Amino acid sequence: MEKVMHGAEEMRFEGNEVGILVSHGFTGTTQSMKPLVEAYARSGYTVCCPRLKGHGTTPEDMESTSHLDWVKSIEEGYAWLKERCSKVFVVGLSMGGTLALYMASEHRDIEGVIPINAAIDIPALENSQGMDERFIDAIGSDIKDPETVELAYDRTPVKSIGELVTLMGKVKDRLDEIHCPIMIFVSDEDHVVPPHNSEVIFESVFSEHKEIIHLENSYHVATLDHDKDMIIERTLEFFQMYTNTK
Repeated sequence: MEKVMHGAEEMRFEGNEVGILVSHGFTGTTQSMKPLVEAYARSGYTVCCPRLKGHGTTPEDMESTSHLDWVKSIEEGYAWLKERCSKVFVVGLSMGGTLALYMASEHRDIEGVIPINAAIDIPALENSQGMDERFIDAIGSDIKDPETVELAYDRTPVKSIGELVTLMGKVKDRLDEIHCPIMIFVSDEDHVVPPHNSEVIFESVFSEHKEIIHLENSYHVATLDHDKDMIIERTLEFFQMYTNTK
């Protein structure tokens, strides 16, 4: 039985008939999304934030999982919401944003998608795929606020980087399948995912309603950083705009 880090557990809240599926990122945990999840639950929404398989335990566990396992974790959360809700939105940070985009391309009934510093192309990581080392340095906790730390792995499995690269390639190739409303958040200074990723996503999706919001006071893990309250406020407005639920 995997021992889950304290704070990395899956989060589920039952509320109204509008569901919000929330995904954390690569080597990260649900802790990075907690401010958003709790704000959505307080607003009455039904919320599910799965712990992606291989995450929130040990880097060795992550090493034995594939991008298909991570997709399956998100699909299970989506199925849980669909049983309870008439409408579902998807929100994700970093690789969670990549997974959110995947879901929006796969499920045409998703009402809207909100990627936050989503990854579709990270040259620095791609270059480390062929390394002899089993693990490289951690990529977590890229946060401008010195008072805040992300709960994430202290090292990155090289094998998992290959899985991330595969996932990013798949999602990049199907961005034109996304037609639902999209609100993209991008940190102007991000030391993990080049901000250009968000510009490519914005240009590539076929959504009639699309918007890109620049975060001037946050690094990569914007959901824990100085701009988190603004992200919460704008995403709640987005949900409200595309539903009739108060």
